Amino acid sequence: MLAITGAASGLGAALLARAQAAGIPTAGADRTAAPGIVALDVTDEGAIAGWLDGLPAVTGLVTCAGISADTPVLDTTADAFRRILEVNVIGSFLCAQAAARRMAPGGSIVLISSVSGLRGSKGRVAYGASKAAVVNMAQVMAIDLAPRGIRVNAICPGPVETPMVATLHDAQTRAGWTARIPMRRYGTPDEIAEAALFLLDGARSGYVNGHALAVDGGFAGTGLMA
Repeated sequence: MLAITGAASGLGAALLARAQAAGIPTAGADRTAAPGIVALDVTDEGAIAGWLDGLPAVTGLVTCAGISADTPVLDTTADAFRRILEVNVIGSFLCAQAAARRMAPGGSIVLISSVSGLRGSKGRVAYGASKAAVVNMAQVMAIDLAPRGIRVNAICPGPVETPMVATLHDAQTRAGWTARIPMRRYGTPDEIAEAALFLLDGARSGYVNGHALAVDGGFAGTGLMA
């Protein structure tokens, strides 16, 4: 069973659809329930345990649940910073830890990070810090869980056409990102989903572990974004 958080929209919804189309048994969760998707607070350990315990054997997990903000550093409040860390870092950790405890050898965990966790960009002090933490967390988990036969990797998407990005990127922001992406376009949720399916599949990626895969049209190679 493949468990997906943040499955109601964006990257999670695309992954859920493509996994189901491929015949992979899936279970989706999000902040609010939707058809075929249960409500889950990824910062609630008990709720996470209850969700996973109610599923058949979990063989894969992808943590798509996350929140973002585009706020100058001097305008970023401590409460806003803490909330982003709570969802993006602690939430990813709790879900991955709970899934790993229930996985047999051969399991695979994919944590969704961001190119903002690899490169600096304005307005992303909290979000970027949270996603950098997710990359490092994937590396540490890969080391700790390798003796159990569980692989852990991270995906670092560039700008992708999702509802969250649509609310954060105005025309000027889009122009700035597009100018710095060698492929000169935003990615699609399906492109991120395909990368996740690759990392979940031990037959195709069985020796990939502790890796942060940038799916970003080449942005990670272009340097800092000011």
